Amino acid sequence: MLKNAQVIMRYGPYSSIGLSVEHRTYRLEGLLAVMAEDGHQVFLEKIEDWNVVELMVNEEVVFRCNIKDLEFGPSHQHFAFSGHFHF
Repeated sequence: MLKNAQVIMRYGPYSSIGLSVEHRTYRLEGLLAVMAEDGHQVFLEKIEDWNVVELMVNEEVVFRCNIKDLEFGPSHQHFAFSGHFHF
């Protein structure tokens, strides 16, 4: 496991409640809070794949999900993932 890894969080555009399709970070806030709490340095990178979130460490995708599966808000108590990220 890499402690305090540098992580690239790649995220694509999505449509939210009838709004136009664009890159938004609202749904990433809980995940970002968990990563920061674990001591990881996270860099955001926009990608063109719709509805996608990927975490990359050492140029390898270690986590991928649909951005719409993530809940809103900065409070990581509401983040659906329980535990820590081990790379």
